[in-house]
Amino acid sequence: MENSLRSCFTVAFMVLLLSAGQLQQTEAQSRCDSVQLSWCLQSIVSNIPPSQDCCRRLRGQQACLCRETRDPTFGGYLRHPGARRVATACGVTFPRCN
Repeated sequence: MENSLRSCFTVAFMVLLLSAGQLQQTEAQSRCDSVQLSWCLQSIVSNIPPSQDCCRRLRGQQACLCRETRDPTFGGYLRHPGARRVATACGVTFPRCN
């Protein structure tokens, strides 16, 4: 009986942990805002160093970069070679997206 009760608590705890992880992922996705990347467009397409505002906003959107590369408005800019240069200058690791 004690083993059964322990197993039940273990399963319930695992479900709770998995649910919390899914919630965090959903919250991160809801904060994705491609307009935030517009602060970096001038630096991406030219050789101008990124501003502090650009870097701050880029760091805030880091979890969204793969999704944003598919955005019809800003995706082309994120696929531009300058986007990786700006990300590096801002200390942001540009992900490898599928």
